[in-house]
Amino acid sequence: MRILGIETSCDETAAAVVALDDAGAPQILSNVVFSQIEEHTAFGGVVPEIAARAHVEALDGIIEAALSEAGVELSQVDGIAATAGPGLIGGLIVGLMTAKAMAAASGKPLLPVNHLEGHALTARLTDDVAFPYLLLLVSGGHTQVILVRGVGDYQRWASTIDDALGEAFDKTAKLLGLPYPGGPNVERQAALGDAKRFAFPRPLRGEDRLDFSFSGLKTAVRQTASAIAPLSDTDIADICAGFQRAITETLAERVGRSLEKFRTLYPQVERPALVVAGGVAANKAIRATLDELCPRHEMRLVAPPIALCTDNAAMIAWAGIERMRAGLESADAQSFAPRSRWPLDEDAAPIIGSGKRGAKA
Repeated sequence: MRILGIETSCDETAAAVVALDDAGAPQILSNVVFSQIEEHTAFGGVVPEIAARAHVEALDGIIEAALSEAGVELSQVDGIAATAGPGLIGGLIVGLMTAKAMAAASGKPLLPVNHLEGHALTARLTDDVAFPYLLLLVSGGHTQVILVRGVGDYQRWASTIDDALGEAFDKTAKLLGLPYPGGPNVERQAALGDAKRFAFPRPLRGEDRLDFSFSGLKTAVRQTASAIAPLSDTDIADICAGFQRAITETLAERVGRSLEKFRTLYPQVERPALVVAGGVAANKAIRATLDELCPRHEMRLVAPPIALCTDNAAMIAWAGIERMRAGLESADAQSFAPRSRWPLDEDAAPIIGSGKRGAKA
């Protein structure tokens, strides 16, 4: 089985071919990603219209490169999987419409994929993780803990009630005058600073609910920066170090409660996994914190390679394979409309503060 995957949900234009060998083991035959960072740097963040236009200009060439690198032609793939949501609607339209056209012209099955499902299943591509397991998804748009019981079977246990974790990193970077993308630059500055100089809050600490909150922490950073302005290089490094320490300690406390719940519900599962995915999973301090946390709850941390934690098409192609193997192909896939919001757990209750349209994340 070979699946072509297409990913255009935000500011990466990506295509990949993933296959199953004769023994059923997955193989990434190609994974081509074009980053749009240069196009958005001047604006300090992703501009949806610019992103959509860049997808239009780049996608055909990226798909051709992915097929060429994999050594296959379109006629040799068994299906075409494309991100259909959630994400920036302009980019989703570009990728999904391209996939629809290619599927219709070639007679191949079309597989609309939830971007979050791609993240949720990546650990099965890289580490053959068995169901059930917990997923910690941390990115610019999402901060969630999800119970993964099977393909298409997800239960959201926790989410952010305000800012996503990646959003908090990016806004903190912008506040401190650090360049885009903010997360990696905050991490670099944190390595140079004194994490004990400023006492930032640990949001929701001690509460029984499993959710996250980062807006108050971001506000505390702004107030601190304003109080000691103008900021020196040392001030910026110390603020970043204190901010990152507050993040890691908050994650340890919040995620630890979810691990406790998992062990209570599934005591029979041997060496259960906490899978971390999303762009923020590239942060070394966060990975180290989770790596230390999991053994306390007799669990193991599974962190796919950084290239597969950030947005990529290999995870979309793999999700397509998983859905085909599970018999979850849609008969009316050509009628599927892209969705800017598409929760993995459609039955999850709205989160306080999330607005009329449902949970922000």
